[in-house]
Amino acid sequence: MEERLQKLIAAAGLSSRRKAEEWIEAGEVTVNGRVAELGAKADPQRDKIIVRGKPLKRREALHYLLLNKPSGYVTSARDPEGRAVVTDLVKEVPARLYPVGRLDLTTEGLLLLTNDGALAQRLSHPRNEVDKTYLVRVRGQLGPETIRRLERGVELDDGPTAPAKVANMRPVGSHCWFEITIHEGRNRQVRRMCEAVGHTVSRLKRIRYSFLQIGDLPVGKYRELTPQEVARLKKM
Repeated sequence: MEERLQKLIAAAGLSSRRKAEEWIEAGEVTVNGRVAELGAKADPQRDKIIVRGKPLKRREALHYLLLNKPSGYVTSARDPEGRAVVTDLVKEVPARLYPVGRLDLTTEGLLLLTNDGALAQRLSHPRNEVDKTYLVRVRGQLGPETIRRLERGVELDDGPTAPAKVANMRPVGSHCWFEITIHEGRNRQVRRMCEAVGHTVSRLKRIRYSFLQIGDLPVGKYRELTPQEVARLKKM
């Protein structure tokens, strides 16, 4: 996409827009071998832009992925222990991607990855209180009082949790499936909440992140977010 040269130069961190305008007026900026004029536009993905004798570094295209994370993958771009990491599943994407938030090793489901650092940081900040819904399987059955405790918030070793929402409870044999929605992002929070009310989690899968849902996306696969979905995330 074409943008004014002074904006591109400033975005690359070379100068302020005003200083970039001075360089353009002084003939120190060329586009595809021609001296640029003030007000000219260029596409950094297509055009060769030289600023004061040095090529303007092309901005990396931004990618926004929704991955269905399998169990057994570390939520990181690298792991010092050599274990499989989630970025192994998106190697064909030509960008250095980072996960938004974290799912622990055995937790499955919806995980966002992007190279848009500003958006990732904003979404991960606790003040945004992004709702996240998990499908949970625990040993034993949840009674009414247990559900009330989870929904009111339970005391953990790092303090009480915020209120949660429990829905769609379904007993299956000696286990129980249910959905829980939280907006905090503490380490192993859902597992620890269930342990605090006397139940061990035997399976955990994130199925929703704000308005985004995992749907029928196969395990280990990903899809690019639509422009409309990206725009909604940026408004959060």
